[in-house]
Amino acid sequence: MDRSLNLKHLQYFWAVGRWSSVAAAADRLHLTPQTLSGQIKLLERRLGQTLLQPAGRGVELTEAGRLVWAYADEMFALGGELRAALAAFRPTARLRLRVGIADQVPKSLAHRLLAPALAADPPPRLLCREGRLDDLLGELALQRLDLVLADRPLPPGLSVRAHSHRLGESVIGLFGTTDLARPCREDFPASLRGKPLLLPGEDASTRTLLLDWLQSQRVMPEIVAEFDDTALMKAFGRAGTGLFPAPLILADELQQHFGCELAGLAAGVREQYFAIVPRRRSEPVAIRRLIETAAASFGAHASRD
Repeated sequence: MDRSLNLKHLQYFWAVGRWSSVAAAADRLHLTPQTLSGQIKLLERRLGQTLLQPAGRGVELTEAGRLVWAYADEMFALGGELRAALAAFRPTARLRLRVGIADQVPKSLAHRLLAPALAADPPPRLLCREGRLDDLLGELALQRLDLVLADRPLPPGLSVRAHSHRLGESVIGLFGTTDLARPCREDFPASLRGKPLLLPGEDASTRTLLLDWLQSQRVMPEIVAEFDDTALMKAFGRAGTGLFPAPLILADELQQHFGCELAGLAAGVREQYFAIVPRRRSEPVAIRRLIETAAASFGAHASRD
């Protein structure tokens, strides 16, 4: 029997094992579930082993499947390293830096963090994608991204060959238009009682911390809107719809470009930021520069209460 491997079939199998679902893997690979299942059947016939078995509404790896998946995971990770290493031997080529930015990371902060990476020699061609963290981590696992900027580290239990670098943190403040913010400064945070408040969506790492802080202060503003996109939340805040939380590190920008002032600090509520990168033998120069210079993007005042 011909046991030679078709790497495309192996990648399809790896994706199904990664998401424990033919439908989910097919969606990410832009294939129909029928096509994907057929390709994996060909791989099973080549190997003479059953690799997947039904499990609830999805599938799970068989014992042989777990063995094959572990080798496939290592192979594709090394393949990504190989491409990066070969690119490094072409000094005239403009390397690509594919960055995923989670919805909850402020765009201006993402720019600050990425600026040093663009100063690498030679500077990379930057390709940015924005979206939900889960989706971006899926793209990272498929080696379609080189880096993900997020407001939380890599969640435990995910079968993604990556690790998290903590870049910095900032205390959270509540901001708003002058008419909303200034009256709140006196007797803050009790002054928030009944005031309109904009909240980040459920994916935001600080949402629960902020609500817990409000409860601990025995104040409850009137929640008038929730947003997955921080830029959209700031736009509504600029229009006077309500107060909104934002990292103190952005206070100057919010004043200058949005006309929004600080009402007060949510003492003890901080937002952290991470670079999630694939495991490699060595990091690309642009990513190393980003990680090494990240602390400079956070002023000393950013962590004070």
